[in-house]
Amino acid sequence: MAEAETTAEATGGRGAQLERSGLRHGWTTGACATAATTAAYTALLGAEFPDPVTIELPKGQRPAFALAAEELTADRAMAAVVKDAGDDPDVTHGALVRATVRVLPPGSGVVFRAGPGVGTVTRPGLPLDVGEPAINPVPRQMMRDHIASVAARHGGTGDVEIEISVDHGEEIARSTWNPRLGILGGLSILGTTGIVVPYSCSAWIDSIRRGVDVARAAGRSHVAGCTGSTSEKVAVAVHGLPEDALLDMGDFAGAVLKYLRRHPVDRLTIAGGFAKLSKLAAGHLDLHSSRSQVDKGFLAELARRGGADEKLAQAVATANTGLETVQLCAAHGVPLGDLVAATARDTALGVLRGAPVAVDVICVDRAGTIVGRAEPRAPRDG
Repeated sequence: MAEAETTAEATGGRGAQLERSGLRHGWTTGACATAATTAAYTALLGAEFPDPVTIELPKGQRPAFALAAEELTADRAMAAVVKDAGDDPDVTHGALVRATVRVLPPGSGVVFRAGPGVGTVTRPGLPLDVGEPAINPVPRQMMRDHIASVAARHGGTGDVEIEISVDHGEEIARSTWNPRLGILGGLSILGTTGIVVPYSCSAWIDSIRRGVDVARAAGRSHVAGCTGSTSEKVAVAVHGLPEDALLDMGDFAGAVLKYLRRHPVDRLTIAGGFAKLSKLAAGHLDLHSSRSQVDKGFLAELARRGGADEKLAQAVATANTGLETVQLCAAHGVPLGDLVAATARDTALGVLRGAPVAVDVICVDRAGTIVGRAEPRAPRDG
């Protein structure tokens, strides 16, 4: 379990939404793996296992994690952390995340391995190559950064093998989408901020409404509803929006649109991952994976409208992930990302029912690269 340094209460934006929701946030498997890796490498270099072990997350928070287990031999060290998902009903809550660190010859760099309970990528379309451990890019970078920091403090080279494992991870993974995505053998090590935002329909929708109220009271004429931290960064970079104009929409696109229908602002930017916004394009207002899925048949039809031949359309229809569909189309000059953005914008305008809100849409991939855009359109332009 972990505690974090507190900051002053915000009046708007994602932080304020979390505070208003009344829910306790948690920590991602990526944050837990980073904490365990940091502790293990520290001990391997001759210091004591730090307990609790403090890490720095991508946005500067510094949570401290208690160690649940530790082992040290001549050539390796293992540390483990229990995942605390806060008030989120996460299937990995309470899972024991282990990191085993071994020193490698100088120049080897950092090598990642999937231990028991962590999956391996077996199909294309994910942000990792086939055959790689299912440890996502941001957690990998967090671990690299902390390995380098520990090496600098304790005289190491930073050349290590990191094996991440999760007790009973293969069993837990059966309750996730991993098997359908071709991630076999266990869980994925995930996270872009290190923080799990708690999921509660009523609490989070209420926090969205209060976020709109704050933005309007501050005189903001342009707000952004974002599905997560990656898309939020893109919306800020593109439009230069202040903190109190940012709405952590998450999966609740319908909640944002319905509240703005009654309490309009001049402009709404919807920014999110391509797969989630493809669901909005298909007419879904709740983008959570348990209540809506990426419809690749729908994407294939959009691709046809964009000039895809039947061979490409069939490849889109049978792709492994939404990301793979946009990559396939981009390789053939078919602007599937733009088509999804424009169709999602049309869905949003339909929900707004003529309210005086112009809508633009930005689709991004997991790395934050823009893969589709739709320029602002007001209801009167439709």
